[in-house]
Amino acid sequence: MDFENVLPTACRIRGLRLIALAGLLSASIGQAWAASKVVVISLDGCKPAIVQQLLASGDLNSNKGLGLLLSRGAFASGSMTVSPSLTAPNHIALATGSTGAHNDVAANTFRLTASPFSTFAFTISGFGAPIGGYQFSPLAPSLRPTAEPMWVALRNAGKTVVAATWAGADGVDVFVPGVSGALVQPNSVRTVDYTVPFGAFAGLGGKGFVLTSGSFLPAPTSTTDGLTAAGKVWFSPVLQASLESFTLSNVAYNIQVAALDTTDDNLTNYDTLVFFDTNHGGITAGPFTLPSTGPAYVKFSEGGSQPFYLEGSPSKAGAAFFVSQLEPNLSTVHIARYSADAIPRNVQPGVLANVDDINNNVGFWADQADFRFPERINSGLANFTDLELENIYEDQVKSFVDYQTRVALHAMSQNPNADLTMVYIEQPDGSEHQFLLTDPRQATSPTDPNSIGAGQDPAKIARYQNYIKVAYQAADQAVQRIIDAVGVDGNGLPLTNVIVVSDHGFAPFHTSVNMNNLLVANGIDTTKVRAITSGPAANIYISLQGREPNGSVSRQEYLQLRSKIQQILTNFNDTNPNYVPGGRVPVFEQVFVRPTPGGVHDPNFGLDTDKTVGQDFGDVYALMRIGYNFDGVQSPVIVRKGDTSLPPPVLSVPNFYGAHGHNPAQPDMFGFFAAAGPDIKPGPIQTPVRTIDLAPTVEELFGIEPAETVDGHPLPIFKQ
Repeated sequence: MDFENVLPTACRIRGLRLIALAGLLSASIGQAWAASKVVVISLDGCKPAIVQQLLASGDLNSNKGLGLLLSRGAFASGSMTVSPSLTAPNHIALATGSTGAHNDVAANTFRLTASPFSTFAFTISGFGAPIGGYQFSPLAPSLRPTAEPMWVALRNAGKTVVAATWAGADGVDVFVPGVSGALVQPNSVRTVDYTVPFGAFAGLGGKGFVLTSGSFLPAPTSTTDGLTAAGKVWFSPVLQASLESFTLSNVAYNIQVAALDTTDDNLTNYDTLVFFDTNHGGITAGPFTLPSTGPAYVKFSEGGSQPFYLEGSPSKAGAAFFVSQLEPNLSTVHIARYSADAIPRNVQPGVLANVDDINNNVGFWADQADFRFPERINSGLANFTDLELENIYEDQVKSFVDYQTRVALHAMSQNPNADLTMVYIEQPDGSEHQFLLTDPRQATSPTDPNSIGAGQDPAKIARYQNYIKVAYQAADQAVQRIIDAVGVDGNGLPLTNVIVVSDHGFAPFHTSVNMNNLLVANGIDTTKVRAITSGPAANIYISLQGREPNGSVSRQEYLQLRSKIQQILTNFNDTNPNYVPGGRVPVFEQVFVRPTPGGVHDPNFGLDTDKTVGQDFGDVYALMRIGYNFDGVQSPVIVRKGDTSLPPPVLSVPNFYGAHGHNPAQPDMFGFFAAAGPDIKPGPIQTPVRTIDLAPTVEELFGIEPAETVDGHPLPIFKQ
C-alpha cells in the first residue's frame, strides 16, 4: 500500500511538500557528503531470513533499500548478537563493540546492584543505564569503564557524530535509582554533536471511544465560524460531540469532535471528523507552525490518522486521532486517540536545542505502534473488532517509521558534513512481536487454548503474515529514503558508506512463563529474591548484605539460594504433549550464576563478573529456549490445552506472538548486516559477523584505534 495515498487530503498536501523539500535536502546533503563518511541504520529486529523471503517473493525490491545493499554491497548471512539478544544490550554492543557482560546492560529492564533491594521498585531501563558499569564504593562514574561508545573516540579525534534516537546517545546524566544524588555516568559520555533522544510517554495513554448519533448535537456558532474561517465546506448541518476532558502536566484540555458532510450529493452522509480543544482556541484557521498542528481533520475514507499537538504542554507533547468506523448517519462512530508522547527535555542545553529543532521542524514525537490497542489493554476498546484494532496498529507502524525517517533526514540536513550518523528505526520489531504467528502451537485466539494446531484460524495467520510484510516494507523504504538523501552514483550506489544492521532476529513463541510463580511454587522467599524479566531473559537478584544498601541475606545463605534457584531453573521441564511431542523438554536453555571464586571470604563477594555475567546482571541469569517467553501473561491467566489449572499457574497462553532475547547462538536470533558505498567492497563477508564488530569496523575506516574495551574485530569489508 502506498502510504501517501491513504493520508487525509490536508496531510497529503503537506506530505507532498515534505517530499519536495526532501528532494532538495537530498541534493544538498549528497553534495556535501562524500567517501570516508558513514551512516549506520539500525532496523530493530530485522531478521535476515525474512528479508530474503520478501526479496524472493518480490515484496521487497532487489534494486532498492535492503535489496540494493545485499545485491551490490558487502553482506553477511547473519550477525550474532550479544547475550541477551535484546534491543538495549545489543544497541549498546553495536555502539561500543563490547559484549553484554562488558557493556553492563543486562536487559531492556533490570536493576543496578547499588540500588536498594525492593520487590517492586528501583529498576532501570537498559536504554538509560550506565554504559560500561560504574564505581561501586563510593558510588561514582567508573574510572575504568568496561565499555566505551565509539562516538567518544571519534569525537576525541575531531570527528562529527550525529545520533538520531540511538540508544545510549541521549544526553542525560545517569543516577542510581533509589539513591539520592548518585551520579554514575555524566551526560558528556552520552552526548554527540547532534543528539536526538528517543521519545517517551508523556502521561496520557491511548484510548478508544464509541459514539452514536445520540452523542451529537448541532454545533455551536463558534465551531461553524471556525470552520468557515479555516476554509472548510459542508453540505449537511455540522454536528458536535464532547469526546473527553483531561489534565496533562497541570494543563487542562477539553476535546470536542465535529462531524462534517463534505460530499455534495444531496445526501446526509458524514465522512469527516474534526478534533479540537476548546480550552486552547477551539477551531482556528492557521497557518500553524510546528509543533502546533491546529485541529485534526480525519476523513474516514482515507484511512489514516492525523496528529494533534497539545497546546501549552510543558513537555511539548502531542497525540493523534484515528477513525476506525464511521457510519454516514453517525449511528456508529469508533475513534482511537493515540497516547501523548514527547521527546525528553531533561537534557543539557545543547541537546535541548536539538530537541527543539526536531519539534519545530519535524513535529512532536509521534506515537509508535502501540501493542495496547490490538491486545485490548487500552480502555474503551470493547466494541472494536480485531480488524479495527489491527488497522490502528498498522497506521502507527507506517506513521512512526515515517516520523523517525524524517527525524533522521532533518538531523542529516543540519549536519551535512557529519562523519558518522547513527539512525534507529523501530520496525519491524514491533510488528514481529505482535504478529509473528508461524508455529502451530500458537493459539490464534489468545482466549481460546484450543485454537492451536488444527484449531488455528488460517485467515488470521494470513492476515498477520501481511502485517509482517508491511513492517519490512516500511523499514526498507526508510533505508532507501536515507540512501536518496546522501545521494547515489550512476549505478545507484550511495555516495557515502551506508551500513544497515539489526540488533537481533526473531522467533515465534507459544507459551508464557510466570517466573515469580515458578519461584514461589518451589519454596523461594521472594522477599529475599527478585526476578526481573525481559522477553525470555531473566535476571534474578538476591538481597545480599553489604552489597545492596538494605541487603538481608548472609553470604552463606546467598550461596544456598543461588544454588537452589539454579537447580529449579535447570530442572524445570515442559511435559505437555500438545507443546512437546517428544514428551519432555527443558524450558531454560542456559542458566548462569554470578561467580564467587573466593567463596564467602572473597573481598569482592557478590560483585565478581565473568564473560557472561556483568556487574549489574542477576546473581542467576537465565535464558529460556525458543518457544517460551516471560511476557504475554494474560489476566486472567489462560491455561494451555492439556495443562492442569492448579495454582499458581506457571505456563499459560500468551496474548502476542514474537520474541527475542534467547541464546544468541541460535540462528533465529541472528541480526542483519549489509553495507554499500565508495569504500565498501561488494560480496559476501568471509568471516563471522557479530554485533560487537560494528564499532571497530567504523573506527578502522576513520583510522581510529579502538578502545581497549572493544571485544569485536574490524570486518574485512573495505577496499584496499
